[in-house]
Amino acid sequence: MTLQTSTPVTYVYVTDRERALTFYGETLGFTKLRSNPHGDYLDMGKSQVHVMLMADHKPSPHPVLGWIVEDIAAVATALKAKGVALTVYEGFGQDALGVWTAPEGSPKLGWLADPDGNVLMLTQM
Repeated sequence: MTLQTSTPVTYVYVTDRERALTFYGETLGFTKLRSNPHGDYLDMGKSQVHVMLMADHKPSPHPVLGWIVEDIAAVATALKAKGVALTVYEGFGQDALGVWTAPEGSPKLGWLADPDGNVLMLTQM
């Protein structure tokens, strides 16, 4: 057994399964692999996300899922075109797209929320 060569799975809890599938599938572009009574597995390329139904779910204020991207501005712009803006936090000093840049110039970070308020994160190294 080796975990290094196994496919990672992230679990994201939602209160509305169809709304989540629309967001993760149509908006973010992930393909549904399979479903079970508890939720849906979506292909994210090198990993999977299991979007699980939990009626009383309360989102964490911290990121639950993230991606390392080559060009955060391009991803933020593409998301904005689909109606998803990066979250702007008071006092962080983010740019017009909502991207925060570390004082030393790297990394660059951006946060967005899914329809249930789960925080998702973009990182450009």
